[in-house]
Amino acid sequence: LGALSRVDGVRVPDGFCVTTEAFRRVVARAPEVDALLDRLAGADPDDRQAVRALSAEVRRAVEEAGIPDGLAAEITGAVARLGEGAAYAVRSSATAEDLPTASFAGQQDTYLN
Repeated sequence: LGALSRVDGVRVPDGFCVTTEAFRRVVARAPEVDALLDRLAGADPDDRQAVRALSAEVRRAVEEAGIPDGLAAEITGAVARLGEGAAYAVRSSATAEDLPTASFAGQQDTYLN
């Protein structure tokens, strides 16, 4: 969307991005995530139960880490600038979502307010 917003004649809704650096700030509060990711990387991809269980542990650790106060304030401010009463979507994305050899678009979550 950032690239599209710079193209003349293409209308793109206002928005903002929470960067990978922001994600790193959250994960830094959960040091166990690195070990969990190592275990997940070493898991047998055919063992779906193990992959699911490890993925759930990673998710739990990130969710329990919480969002640092400064980051939460930045996100709250960005939402306020857009208009808290406006309709919006919160969408996850990945830098490798649309590679020439693979596409992962649509495999992550989107939430509407």
